[in-house]
Amino acid sequence: MDALKPLGDSSLLITLGDEMDPRLNRRVHALASLIEAAPLAGIRETVPAYAALLVHYDPLTLTYSQLADWLRLRLDQADSASARTPRQIEVPTRYGGASGADLEAVASAHALSPADVIRLHSRRDYLVYMMGFTPGFPYMGALDAAIVTPRLETPRTSVPAGTVAIAGAQTGIYPLASPGGWNLIGWTPLKLFDPASDSPFLFAPGDTVRFIPIEGDDA
Repeated sequence: MDALKPLGDSSLLITLGDEMDPRLNRRVHALASLIEAAPLAGIRETVPAYAALLVHYDPLTLTYSQLADWLRLRLDQADSASARTPRQIEVPTRYGGASGADLEAVASAHALSPADVIRLHSRRDYLVYMMGFTPGFPYMGALDAAIVTPRLETPRTSVPAGTVAIAGAQTGIYPLASPGGWNLIGWTPLKLFDPASDSPFLFAPGDTVRFIPIEGDDA
């Protein structure tokens, strides 16, 4: 059953499930698109996640009950809403070396060789489930179970832009130099975030991504 509940006095959380599931994620983004296409006065922002949607609203314009009733009607429409056509994006990736400082540690943790990790990471398509924590960062999944790896116990203070990383069953790419606690396994020359562009983000939820191993010198 769909669960709606308040978060503070100006946010409402819609929880559609508790797992990394493409069907649930499509419904989350369909609902967000419905709200964006014909927003209710008082809604400030929607924040999609793997299987939930956070809705920020102005409590001076809209009560929680009014918003919840309005959203329940949109939930009924979400399954039949037309979604954007997803794109297939190839990401050239230089694995290991200085650009992928944790590749060997990930391999060792799973009794694999670095070549095995590269093969397992690059042999499947990944769904972009959501965007965050910095502009343009794609949360993608799911990894092959053989290389599912927990986050680092101590995050790095700086991870270079373009770094390909894994954490849990997820993989992602750092669009900007930033702190980060994911396991670094490679690097891509693609630019994920360009604030000067009309389309500043390379990825969008619903896209599918394939990592393509390339050769090259360490950055």
